[in-house]
Amino acid sequence: MALPSSSMRAASSTVYPVYLSLHHHPNNHHASLRLSRANHDNTHKCTQSPKILRRSLFSLPASFLLLHTSSSLAVDDTNTPSTSTIDTTITDRIFMDFSVCPSYFRSDRPLGAELSSCPDSEPLGRVVFGLYGRLLPVTTANFKATCTAAAYRGTLVHKLLQGQFFAAGRQGSRRDKGEVEPPSGLVRNSETVNPKAFELRHTRPGTLSLCLGQNDDDDDIKLNPNYHNVEFLVTTGPGPCPELDGQNIVFGTVLEGMDVITSIATIPTYKPAERIRLFNDFAQLIGDERAQTARAMWNRPLKTVYISDCGELKVTKQSLSPPSLP
Repeated sequence: MALPSSSMRAASSTVYPVYLSLHHHPNNHHASLRLSRANHDNTHKCTQSPKILRRSLFSLPASFLLLHTSSSLAVDDTNTPSTSTIDTTITDRIFMDFSVCPSYFRSDRPLGAELSSCPDSEPLGRVVFGLYGRLLPVTTANFKATCTAAAYRGTLVHKLLQGQFFAAGRQGSRRDKGEVEPPSGLVRNSETVNPKAFELRHTRPGTLSLCLGQNDDDDDIKLNPNYHNVEFLVTTGPGPCPELDGQNIVFGTVLEGMDVITSIATIPTYKPAERIRLFNDFAQLIGDERAQTARAMWNRPLKTVYISDCGELKVTKQSLSPPSLP
């Protein structure tokens, strides 16, 4: 087979469309490749012989096809965010004490009694969260303000997906049901519509995230002009939770008390039967509002886990997150 000249190789690298045709020399039993560049006069002639074009592709060397295929499939990853360039400096530390209230469902429990005044509380332990104040100042400030105002005190852990995460801080006015009333003075969180706020991933246990995609607040509360989202979730492990990425804002991590997170994750939850799930799906399809109310009971811990105390731990010096953090 005749090797292409240098001029032919240069022509193949131009931006003009190149067509390949197979020709058989009468004095040679092997096929030779002839490159012809299309112009405005003979373009229609080349398009009229698709069979010759397909045959010529099979006669190309494998290295030629590999190089041109890899170049056409190349992806520009210059805009892909790198977690190594994200500032995850821990600017604030928040503590939360978790407990269990065994008498929450007892019939002699006082009507309207808050969880924070549970008479037979069983402590689970303290969890210390580190917040990324430089990366997400508004989300961090609102979370810290809600903790220092003790608004999270008596809040119920209302959802637990074993092997993934648990959620707390569902908003409402029923303190006896473990709902949260956000304190006054919270800033409107514009970071919830900023794409850069969703760059961090839920890659490890103990990731603290603001609930957006998994938010359980009622629609009438969300429609309030003064609505502030204060519901949060914590990943429990053992693996990552990629289904949470891009839907919730990671703004902190667990610094101490991962054993408490693990103990909460082992609590059994309510799982409806398949027949109930199908009936609920049908009720939601026809617009029955009771379907959403019933669905709120799904994946709820069978033990009453709540936040018995919360507050801020003063940071004397801001520190960088450990390398294992997301």
